Amino acid sequence: MKKPLLSLFTALAMMSAVCGQNHKPAPGKSNLSFVDPSIGGVGLILEPTRPTVQLPNHMIRVFPVRKDALDDQVSFFPLTIASHRIVSLFQFMPISGKVENTIWDKKLVYNHEFLSPYYYKSELGEENTVIEFVPSQKSGMFKLKFQNDQPHYLRMGIFNEDGTIQQTGKRSISGIEVFRGMKAYFYAETNNDIQESIYRTKDNKKQVLLKTGKELSFKYGISYISIEQAKLNLKKEIPDWDFQILKASAYDAWEKVMSQINVEGGTVAQKRVFYTSLYRSYERMVDINEYGQYYSAYDHQVHKSEKPFFVDNWIWDTYIALEPLHMILNPTREADKINSYITMYQQGGYIPAFATIFGDWPAMTGNHAASWFADAYYKGIRNFDLNTAYEGLKKNSVEATLLPWNNGPATVLDSFYNAKGYMPGLPYGEAETVPQVENVWEKRQSVSVTLENSFSDWNISQLAGVLGKKEDERLFLRRAKNYENVYRKDKGFMWAKDKNGNWIDNMDPKAAGREFFTENNAYTYNWVVKHDLKGLFSLMGGREKAEEKLDQLFREDLGTAKFIFWKTQPDASGLVGQFVMGNEPSFHIPYLYNYTGAPWKTQKRIRMLLDTWYTDNLFGIPGDEDGGGMTAFVVFSMMGFFPVTPGIPVYNIGSPVFTKISINLPNGKVFKINAKGNSKENRFIQRAAINGKPLNKAWFKHSDLVSGATIDFQMGPRPNKSWASSIESAAPSGNMLPGAKIDWLQNDK
Repeated sequence: MKKPLLSLFTALAMMSAVCGQNHKPAPGKSNLSFVDPSIGGVGLILEPTRPTVQLPNHMIRVFPVRKDALDDQVSFFPLTIASHRIVSLFQFMPISGKVENTIWDKKLVYNHEFLSPYYYKSELGEENTVIEFVPSQKSGMFKLKFQNDQPHYLRMGIFNEDGTIQQTGKRSISGIEVFRGMKAYFYAETNNDIQESIYRTKDNKKQVLLKTGKELSFKYGISYISIEQAKLNLKKEIPDWDFQILKASAYDAWEKVMSQINVEGGTVAQKRVFYTSLYRSYERMVDINEYGQYYSAYDHQVHKSEKPFFVDNWIWDTYIALEPLHMILNPTREADKINSYITMYQQGGYIPAFATIFGDWPAMTGNHAASWFADAYYKGIRNFDLNTAYEGLKKNSVEATLLPWNNGPATVLDSFYNAKGYMPGLPYGEAETVPQVENVWEKRQSVSVTLENSFSDWNISQLAGVLGKKEDERLFLRRAKNYENVYRKDKGFMWAKDKNGNWIDNMDPKAAGREFFTENNAYTYNWVVKHDLKGLFSLMGGREKAEEKLDQLFREDLGTAKFIFWKTQPDASGLVGQFVMGNEPSFHIPYLYNYTGAPWKTQKRIRMLLDTWYTDNLFGIPGDEDGGGMTAFVVFSMMGFFPVTPGIPVYNIGSPVFTKISINLPNGKVFKINAKGNSKENRFIQRAAINGKPLNKAWFKHSDLVSGATIDFQMGPRPNKSWASSIESAAPSGNMLPGAKIDWLQNDK
């Protein structure tokens, strides 16, 4: 960046920067100024958000390590996160004082902390050591200023299984860390001499104190290939010591993505929630290609490639909101992510479940890469090898195991599933007999396995149809109906069956844990059949009965004390009755009123849920945010629409929070939503139009969005119960007939 622009940036930054967690910018500023990474920094039951400093979808991710935002001490900073919430690498901490036992593990109080996506600053300890950080893609720079006359050190160490850190020159340090079957490397330089190195190995901790002067800059590169590659990464990205230039570049990278969506109206608090959620949706996946080559844990080889290689995706959490959001904002990058998954299949033999940097981490249930790939294909993202993708998806479904937290060959339980159409459950107290089942906590999750794979297989059937594989299409459509095998009509719930086909009578739909369900109970899993809502409602007794069950979901009490409920359902946070706002399988549920003829109830529920659970403070996330999985739901819902069924290129309409929303699309067009009269009270749609023509249905096509349509809503304080209430007004939920051609599937290439 040229100096005059830098000077302007610096002046603006000085005017706007306030070193405090709760800095709230005035309206009219850059969208980036509304981002507050401290939002959600105290987890409700489970994990807090982390204020990661990084470039969008890039490898270096740094944050101050502490229990949560209420913890007033920082333990250290990682030089990067290897995988979201699982692995961090290389401890870094400025420290002052005598070299004694306490210095090796000492934590420091943080003061006057400034958090942003592109820049971090704080004053640490009683001595007020100033620490600043700015990221690049595969490198970063810390800037330190010690304030007292004690000896000053950089304390560095390794987190994981093994490794070394050593001084390699007067102004250079390098290190290796072993983790999860692979290695990470760093190379660093300082702008002043390191005066002394003091090493310690104790209790399997390998640490070094690097003595320095009062002021120091520390720049480093990270690699998963070698120390020499880390050095090359650093030299390419940060060739000099200009901290402000690097900071301005990071700012510009975030300004670009934050300005892609612009909103008007709403409150400052709502803008803070919205843009912070948008920021979090760029934490992952991350590109680990290191300028022409990358290391893959899927075959443990270094590969030459000019293409990005994206890792760190928890697909169970991200297929319904995060990936669909980026299909709108950056379809080219989305194709790169899918191509990375296909490459992982070619290298490792299976489509990954959670594609972490250290290999497949087969968490959760379902084959949701199928949902992701099909959704992308039908939204016009076609620049990936569909034949190879299909080959891997089919293998995962019919040849691999469907068991939670497993990936590999089929087990006897999978053979049972393929023959009978459901995963058998174990009655309470019966001992597990299948060694592949994770039997300490995760269990079989038999009902969830059946339901989530029914949806995955539906998406595979649609891709089989595209490829002209008629026999496969019929096979996977039959498997897509497996959900019917676990719906117990006399109880009105999805229910567990044993191996003999008998219902497990002592299953409690409220308290049923991981023996039968994944992180939720039967009240939530009643509604995961997103691909055949007509069939589901029929099982429930029709549209009216389904709507009554939806109402009851939000009203049903826990049936016990909260602490007892959370013993078996610790992921069930953000409760409204039995509805669980804090977990991903619930995201689409409030939009299902659009299918029952009561869109006004969707509008009512969505606005209530956003107002209640997504606030602009430390408690502003109701559950595990999961690296953008949850906050992408917030971005969609605050804009007023949501993709209920990945694999169908349509969006269900909710209730927009802002009066104007515009999305600057990569094709140069602008999608706009205008919500005239919108306010906290005026949350109900009175009438709607798309491109000036009346819109009497509660959904629109992806092709409308990417063509730059304008949707106009007139909002009011009372529901218009007749708007979009007919059966014909509901969005399509799935094609269950082989060979059928439905216009919503014929999207523009």
